[in-house]
Amino acid sequence: MTPPPPPSRVTAAELPALRRRTSAVLIVSQILGGLGVAVGIAPAPMLATEVSGSEALSGLAPTASVAGTALLSLPLAALMASRGRRPGLVLAYVIGALGGALVVLGTAERSFPVLLVGMAAFGAGSSANLQARFAAADLVGPERRGRAISHVVWATTIGSVLGPNIAAPVNRLFRGTPVPENAGPYLCSAVVFLLAGLVVAILLRPDPLLTARALAAHGDEGRGRRSLRDGVAAVRASPRARLALVTVTISHTAMVSIMVMTPVDLGRHGADLQLIGLVISGHIGGMYAFSPVMGWLADRFGRLSVIGLAVGLLGVAALLAGTAGPRHGQTAAGLFVLGLGWSAGMIAGSALLTDSVPQAARAAVQGLSDLTMNAAAGLGGAAAGVVVAQWGYGPLNATAAALLLPVAALALRRSLRPSGGAGAATSGAGPATGGAASPETEGPPAPAAAEWEAAAGKRKADRP
Repeated sequence: MTPPPPPSRVTAAELPALRRRTSAVLIVSQILGGLGVAVGIAPAPMLATEVSGSEALSGLAPTASVAGTALLSLPLAALMASRGRRPGLVLAYVIGALGGALVVLGTAERSFPVLLVGMAAFGAGSSANLQARFAAADLVGPERRGRAISHVVWATTIGSVLGPNIAAPVNRLFRGTPVPENAGPYLCSAVVFLLAGLVVAILLRPDPLLTARALAAHGDEGRGRRSLRDGVAAVRASPRARLALVTVTISHTAMVSIMVMTPVDLGRHGADLQLIGLVISGHIGGMYAFSPVMGWLADRFGRLSVIGLAVGLLGVAALLAGTAGPRHGQTAAGLFVLGLGWSAGMIAGSALLTDSVPQAARAAVQGLSDLTMNAAAGLGGAAAGVVVAQWGYGPLNATAAALLLPVAALALRRSLRPSGGAGAATSGAGPATGGAASPETEGPPAPAAAEWEAAAGKRKADRP
């Protein structure tokens, strides 16, 4: 196999093949990473109860994982801004593998603090999966960015569906070994994370973020901005970036808040574990399986249109689930629609966020986005239990629906604002050449496909 060219030597003829190669590598790593995360979801509360001796502490293990995902987002983004996507993704998978090993150790030693530290490090696997969606967008122009993100998000479906179903068989494999009961899946996750990191380390070349900077036509685009302050400044400078950040954060928080308490409500109304599992599987299918459709819609009709669709779907989901009561079919329908709404908000919001900030600030802004959405979702998930205990599952859904109002207001305000350019507001495509920003991408525009082709062609012409 001919090795890929270095970032500074990519030509117009090589760019399409490089995009396909990058997408394929990210999809493979996402399948593995999604499998590693999903295998470790179900056993976490059981391990926490077993090691701590208290069922009241069972929620701390998944909470630690979410907290780890949030806290690691910014350091990983800073590393990517400085060194590129590859080192950041590899490090995240390695930390996730180390976390899986620590979970096994904490279980074996009956050390609850070690278990929680391991779960926090395990959350790095989720950080890698989240950052991979942005890596998919590095080498494509705005007119295809939604689809590029959605294909990588879709790949998570495979691991997310397989993971919970193989956790029990994996656990049985370790019976009679020194690996404690219920900890076997985390050893499996550690191996899978290492495989994902190996795929990225060997095959994600040249680095998509560094290549995008080399092709960018703006003067300071080659120098990445790494700090939280840089990310905040870039978001503050762009109203569209603020809308994108709010969309991703609220969509994720509303989804998590409803999802985590749905099994409790189903159980109160007589559902068994098998039925609960089917409802959650349908929800996961809604989250990931239709992401290519959401990506196509975001590219074809514009980011704002799909954000509006997300608000509508999430609102309908809250209505269905919140009024279902003992009607399990209605709850299942609500959770499926909830997944669709999350998919629309996550993909359109991620694409708009990438569109709306300069190339040099993207990694920092993307890290800020993942930090914000995971921190908010962690708080939302914790608050959801209090709301359900005090007022019930219906009021929880009403509260989640109320969270959507700021997104709807911001999206409506942006859509009613007069645009100063061509029909890019409809298509979601950016300018073909440098110049004024697209109405979808206020602020300094990213080079679109034609501009990149021109930049790469110039490099080819300049070769000796």
